[in-house]
Amino acid sequence: MKDIKFEKNPLKTIPLRQVEIHDRFWDRYIHLVKDVLIPYQWDILNDRIEGVETSHCIKNYRIAAGEEEGDFEGAVFQDTDLAKWLEAAAYVLEISPDKDLECLVDETIKLIGRAQCEDGYLNTYFTIKAPSLRWTNLKEGHELYTAGHMIEAAVACYEATGKTEFLHIMERFADLIGQVFGPGEGQCHGYPGHQEIELALIRLYHATGKKEYAELARYFIDQRGTGENYFLEEEKRETYRQIFPEFADYDAKYSQSHLPVREQTTAEGHAVRAVYMYCAMADLAQLYQDRELLEACRTLWDDMVRRRMYITGGIGSSGLLERFTTDYDLPNDSNYSETCASIGLALFGRRMAQITKDASYMDVVERALYNTVLSGIAMDGKSFFYVNPLEVWPDNCIARTSREHVRPVRQTWFGVACCPPNIARTLASMGQYIYFADEDTLYVNLYISNSTALLLAGDEVRVEMTSDLTNSGHIEMKLLRKEGAGAFCLALRIPDYVSEYSVLADGEQAVQGKASRVLQTRIEKGYLYIEGIEKAETELVIDFSVPPRFVRANPRVRADAGKTAIMKGPLVYCLEETDNGENLSAIFADTTQKMEERYEEELLGGITVITVKGKRLLEDGWEDGSLYAQRSPCFEDVELTAVPYHCWNNRKPGEMLVWMKELV
Repeated sequence: MKDIKFEKNPLKTIPLRQVEIHDRFWDRYIHLVKDVLIPYQWDILNDRIEGVETSHCIKNYRIAAGEEEGDFEGAVFQDTDLAKWLEAAAYVLEISPDKDLECLVDETIKLIGRAQCEDGYLNTYFTIKAPSLRWTNLKEGHELYTAGHMIEAAVACYEATGKTEFLHIMERFADLIGQVFGPGEGQCHGYPGHQEIELALIRLYHATGKKEYAELARYFIDQRGTGENYFLEEEKRETYRQIFPEFADYDAKYSQSHLPVREQTTAEGHAVRAVYMYCAMADLAQLYQDRELLEACRTLWDDMVRRRMYITGGIGSSGLLERFTTDYDLPNDSNYSETCASIGLALFGRRMAQITKDASYMDVVERALYNTVLSGIAMDGKSFFYVNPLEVWPDNCIARTSREHVRPVRQTWFGVACCPPNIARTLASMGQYIYFADEDTLYVNLYISNSTALLLAGDEVRVEMTSDLTNSGHIEMKLLRKEGAGAFCLALRIPDYVSEYSVLADGEQAVQGKASRVLQTRIEKGYLYIEGIEKAETELVIDFSVPPRFVRANPRVRADAGKTAIMKGPLVYCLEETDNGENLSAIFADTTQKMEERYEEELLGGITVITVKGKRLLEDGWEDGSLYAQRSPCFEDVELTAVPYHCWNNRKPGEMLVWMKELV
């Protein structure tokens, strides 16, 4: 642990209101949030759209507030759909103020306040359905998980509007939780069955300055996995009532409660629970300068991304219980790879990059955002994937089979709808991923066209970036400031997929370690530092070489042995039946042939299409219908068309394939 260093001033994200995104690739998705996702999901939360699964979410709040009669409906954590909707709406308001949306948010917050109990408790499931069973089923009840998402929404609303009503509502609840849980006599010594409140409490601490919230988060993390397993002991009590039948014969690894967190070395259990916990661990490691906790984060990250992550940034390979399994177990046609898990992975990676100033974390963040997260939403913003497989044959996605969780088309909504509102809040907060900054250095993490302004070295610097990363790899930046301002530094992330690049500063090549009349540069942990920028205007031209490339998996990944995948820049590509015909498994890619690429303006909103030579195994000689026979294979030459993975299923249903067999 000697190499671990905590920065005196850790890197910070730039407030969303200061980052204006105007990017050819990302605009189509980000604009969906305000124009489509917010109103569409609001209608769903109010049960106004026919043909989708009933949410009942807003009605639950009205019932809890005593304004309507009825029973609770939905999942035990149904409240979180509204929480994530509010968080997304808050980010939209911070970026683009809107009086009508702000009024709707204010009215919704007032409803939440009316549903809050006198002692500060807030959860419509337990208020309506089981008021006597509060805190009796931490394993399954999701009370703390739901509270966490509501706290995050409250902090986001406060930061966006400056209004404190929602923040105070959640402070009351957090104060109650702090009375109920803790190390003291008479307090509950449990912790969340589904982690989330830990990272939310740290956000609440930063918003309010009240250290007790950070201390409570620290307690939950430190208590987890110590002594007799809390959840297994909880099951023995008379007050315990099981909610989910699939949790019978409970495995403590599922909730990462099998060991104290500092002793955990492998990513285990439910993937979303895991990465939300890791986020909190990283936050606490930085806040308390806890080297041991940061080392645990690094160990868990390395295990996850080196042995248990898909090429798309998906995690959680098991369709049963949405969990990690074992090293290199990465099946393509039955995996889960929940969208929320990749969102949590991105949140964790962003935190680790801020703490360590190591760009390799952002390599993974970029991979998850460009592939699995975007795959989770249709281009019209009105249908979603909860599960993100890398191979789909629609005919075998059959209910009550091992692939019943795989959907060959996106769904308009889900009974358990964690992912759609989570996608909305992620897209709305994309500006938080592009840059980090400290007192005198601007870190460029993602090459997304935008403009921003911030203080560096005591003076304002305006940044304008125009990026064509996913097509040509060409990026231009302008750095503008007043004459005589102090010198600052720019740190450009050099992506892990880039082997050749050039950076021109005012027309002069930036060379690692070589001083010039323009600048001095160095490379450290994946960032190219350009130091001593002091002119009123500096123009940078960055060219990353991003040709399409064949990628192979570690031979231990049994599902991918003898196969290859195509990537271009951060984008994973796939074959679709609509371009390549049926039975994609009969296709073999010829990796000795050069791939061709072309930009098609009218296809899928404008994408780069990649073509590759290959062969198709024919059915010639099998006309008699034999299932097995001693026959020689027969092939035909084909030209294969690949499109970005995140675009699949936006034209018509059909097969999809990422990993192709390779001709040898």
